[in-house]
Amino acid sequence: MRVLIAEQDYALYAQLLREAAPDVDVLTSGDSAELSKLAADCPVWLGQPDLLGTLLRQGHQPQWLQSTWAGITPLLLPGLPRHYRLTRAVGIFGQVMAEYMLTYMLGHEREVLARLVAQVERKWDSRPGRSLEGRRVLIVGAGDIGQRVAEFLLPFGVTLYGIASSPREQAPFVDVLGLDALGEKVGQVDYVINLLPDTPATQDIYDAALFARFNPDALFINAGRGVAVVDADLVEALKQGHLAGAVIDVCRQEPLPQRHPFWTAWGLLLTGHSSAPTSPLAMVRLFVENLRNYSAGQPLRGEVDFARGY
Repeated sequence: MRVLIAEQDYALYAQLLREAAPDVDVLTSGDSAELSKLAADCPVWLGQPDLLGTLLRQGHQPQWLQSTWAGITPLLLPGLPRHYRLTRAVGIFGQVMAEYMLTYMLGHEREVLARLVAQVERKWDSRPGRSLEGRRVLIVGAGDIGQRVAEFLLPFGVTLYGIASSPREQAPFVDVLGLDALGEKVGQVDYVINLLPDTPATQDIYDAALFARFNPDALFINAGRGVAVVDADLVEALKQGHLAGAVIDVCRQEPLPQRHPFWTAWGLLLTGHSSAPTSPLAMVRLFVENLRNYSAGQPLRGEVDFARGY
C-alpha cells in the first residue's frame, strides 16, 4: 500500500508511520511540485486538509483521505471533488481539549486575570476564590470531542448539558437537546462551550439575539469554529453585559487582522487556535488502525458524510 503524506511536519509523520507499519510504502516531500508528482500515483493520502485540498484542486484522484485535523472545512469548499472516502481525526483530542477548557474555567472562577492586574497595580487582592462545584455547563456539540470534555469535567462537580443535531440520551449529560433549544438553554447555565463543526446550520448562530439571552454571569468559550460567532455582536454583547466574558480560540480569519475589534474587546481573551494541537504519534496510531480497516473492507473511524459536512 502506497501512502502519501502531505503535512507541515511531514518528516516526523513519515518516520512514525514507517515505524508503526513497515510494510507501507511512504511517499512524502516538503516541495509542493514533488508532492504533486507523488500524488498522481498514490491511492491513500494522510495530511492536513489545506494541503490535501490543493492536491485535489490539481486534479489528482485518491481513493481515501485521512485528515490530521478534526475540522475538514478546506476539503468541503465549492468546486472540490467528493468522489473519495474522507476520514477526520477522532478520538485523539478529548483530553487536551478538556485541559484547555479547565484552564480557562478555573481561571475564570479564581479570577486569575483580575489578580494579575491587582499585582501590577500593587493592590492586595484577598477575595476568596470560587469553585466549579455546582456550576452548570452547556457543551454545544456533544460529539466525539464534546463527550470526552464532559467526562473530564464531571469529577469537578459540574452539571452537564449538551446540544446536538437532535435530542438523545447520553451520559454523563443530564440532557442532550437539539440545536433549536440553544436559545433557551444559554440563559440557564454558567458556561457555554462551543464545539460545533462548520456546517451551514451552525454558521452565525451566536448572534445578538442569542447573546441577549445569555446568563449575565456566564463565560462563553469558542473552540469549535469561528464562523459560528457574529464577531460584532459578541463585542457589543460584552459591552452591554449580556455575558461575563469570552474565551475565543477560533476566528473567521486567522491570524486575526490587526484592526479586528476582538483585540481590544473588554472581557475577551484570545488564545490563537491553540486549544487542541494534533499529536503526531496519536494521529499515526489512528491512521494505522484505519488503514488496516480500509484494507480489510471494514468501517473507518471518523468517516465523513459529505452531505452533513462532518
